[in-house]
Amino acid sequence: MTSVVLEVERHVADSGWDQPSQVYALADTADLLAREPALAPHIGDSPPGSLTPVEQEPLPVGRLDEVLAGIGWPPEVLGCVLVTELVVLPPSAEEEAPYSDHEIEYWAANHPERQDVRLAVGVTRSGLHASCLRVRGDDELVVDPDLADNLVDGLLATFQ
Repeated sequence: MTSVVLEVERHVADSGWDQPSQVYALADTADLLAREPALAPHIGDSPPGSLTPVEQEPLPVGRLDEVLAGIGWPPEVLGCVLVTELVVLPPSAEEEAPYSDHEIEYWAANHPERQDVRLAVGVTRSGLHASCLRVRGDDELVVDPDLADNLVDGLLATFQ
């Protein structure tokens, strides 16, 4: 699972920053090639049980939790990967945060200690999950399955 999440994050990273949130369906590679043999040259040799990410239509604008609540997958989709960009602030900034959602977004986007990050989170129907995070301006990826528990839960709910 980690390898497919890293693959998707690197694919999105090739387009640079300031990208909208994107979701990819995960299909069993062998099943996908059986249904779509013309994809074989693009996919190449894959070990049994491998997953192939399939980019979906852009996500609608809105709160990510609400957008995810509107997603459902057909049975042949075995998992999904979400890639989204976020603003991260230090814990000390919490004391200064305004209360309204509209004000907090503007405030966070203009905070001098903000860090822009790209987060990729993947799940399978069976509950496997993986995630990675890239800080803007840094080439290294932080790989940790527990970076975004709320997003893991939200993505798993798309399979119910």
